[in-house]
Amino acid sequence: MLTGRDLYNKYVDFFVSKGHVEIPSASLIPENDPTTLFISAGMHPLVPYLLGKTHQDGKRVVDVQKCVRTGDIDDVGDTTHHTFFEMLGNWSFGDYFKDDQIAWSFEFLTKHLGYKVEDIYITCFEGDDNSPKDEYSASLWIAQGIDKTHINFLGKEDNWWGPAGLTGPCGPDSEMFVDTDPTLPKVSFQEGQNAKRYVEVWNDVFMQYNKTADGKFVVLQQKNVDTGMGVERNTAILNGFDDNYRSPVWWPIIENIQNLSQKPYETNEASMRIVADHVRATVFIATDGIIPSNKEAGYVLRRLIRRAVRQCLLLNISSLEPIVGSIYDNQNNFAGTYPELDQQKQKVIEIILGEEKKFKNTIQNGLREIEKLIAKKQIVSGEDAFKLYESFGFPVELVVEELKKHNLTLDLDAFNLKKQSHQDASRTLSAGKFKSGLADNTFLLTRYHTATHLLHTALRQVLGSDTHQDGSNNTAERLRFDFTYSGGKLTDEQVLEIENLVNQKIKENLPVSIETMPFTEAQSNGALAFFKTRYPEVVSVYTIGDFSKEVCTGPHVNSTSEVGEFKITKQESVSSGVRRIYASIN
Repeated sequence: MLTGRDLYNKYVDFFVSKGHVEIPSASLIPENDPTTLFISAGMHPLVPYLLGKTHQDGKRVVDVQKCVRTGDIDDVGDTTHHTFFEMLGNWSFGDYFKDDQIAWSFEFLTKHLGYKVEDIYITCFEGDDNSPKDEYSASLWIAQGIDKTHINFLGKEDNWWGPAGLTGPCGPDSEMFVDTDPTLPKVSFQEGQNAKRYVEVWNDVFMQYNKTADGKFVVLQQKNVDTGMGVERNTAILNGFDDNYRSPVWWPIIENIQNLSQKPYETNEASMRIVADHVRATVFIATDGIIPSNKEAGYVLRRLIRRAVRQCLLLNISSLEPIVGSIYDNQNNFAGTYPELDQQKQKVIEIILGEEKKFKNTIQNGLREIEKLIAKKQIVSGEDAFKLYESFGFPVELVVEELKKHNLTLDLDAFNLKKQSHQDASRTLSAGKFKSGLADNTFLLTRYHTATHLLHTALRQVLGSDTHQDGSNNTAERLRFDFTYSGGKLTDEQVLEIENLVNQKIKENLPVSIETMPFTEAQSNGALAFFKTRYPEVVSVYTIGDFSKEVCTGPHVNSTSEVGEFKITKQESVSSGVRRIYASIN
């Protein structure tokens, strides 16, 4: 059986042989993009380099990026949807382009993954008023040996990527599909797609245009390649499964759920897939510093935990704890290696089990609400059930069960209509955030990013060197900085001392400089590096005068006077031994 790690090794080794440098996965939490909650594609953390910034590892890189997509949470339960997933990608920042990438794509698919040439289908951009039909990519595929009848031209909604916002790099893409049941007679591409028989396995994006503010598409001087290959989907196909959850990536977790529930997967597929997916996602999200809350990423985490608990109740599983344990026990089934999982293990378990306990109390409150409705002899409408679902996270299945005890039924059609409307609104919001957010490196955000470095050093000087960064999130309105500290709430005097120290360094107009060096050299030079991810061999080190030195990817101002006046506005506890500061600049 081919595992996710096997696929990862094949992919990385192949592109390293083509002159690429492997880089580590970025955190799931966008460092400099406040308009989207999570990293949701391999290209997301690399946008500055696609826009022209020099990458410390050169013009060719390869990685596996951990991703979370929230728009389809309610679709998890089928054979293909996942909240958390891993994406393989290779990148060219103004180096090679279509000729090399298409040749390499064909070579990797056929010689290294074993897909047969006759089972591969290709889509290319059909052209419009802004860009011509991509006949060139099609000709490259044909030259590799793809049958001309297996090449299909589609419009912008299918074969065009970007720009990330209203303006920026964009271009046509070429998607690769495979026939998952080649023993059947060949059908048209559209028929094969509709039957979920022809499945996309990889996507090559060719960023050759820049969309300007006036809507024009200007040819870029720096043409980029951006690719994405889903680990879970390819692992399933390569092992002959039409259900992703039967692949080695998922099956050990599913087997554990079967053992805990004493129920077979075959008759409980949707519930078991939801539990496996959501628990894996919560482990990774919590590991990257998010805690359950009623806002933004914290709300997503809370929702995932509660959905997993709901399904566990239906499966007669008393706690998420052993399932969380199986995620850690089966790390060798992930494509990438993530040492941060073990580093944060106890903290993550406490977060998940704490939220589970809260939700079980909430369920009891929901049951009481149903009892009140029944006591009033009211019919529990679909809208009532949705209010319970939305307000309490109360499973509609439990509403149905409670009503059955009183010979009552629920209007499920009305409930589903209300739920669908809610999902559509959520997807629109999610898509809007992603579309507008990828390239948001405004000067204000740059100022906030530099301020976090000043704050970090100030905290260590005032509170002690055991204090260090545990996460951060900046928006255009404020910075948020999490740090380790076991001394409890900061006193007013400590807050003022930290604030004054940061403002003193801003007034001193310290220069901000960048150097590229091996990570080991950065450590020996005293650069701070407390991130929860692996580091590449070569890193960027930002130095602020003689005050601060950190491994970072930026962006930063040129000198501290550009930051502006710094003001701490709030502090709070995140978890045991971790505190959070909010601050603004004027």
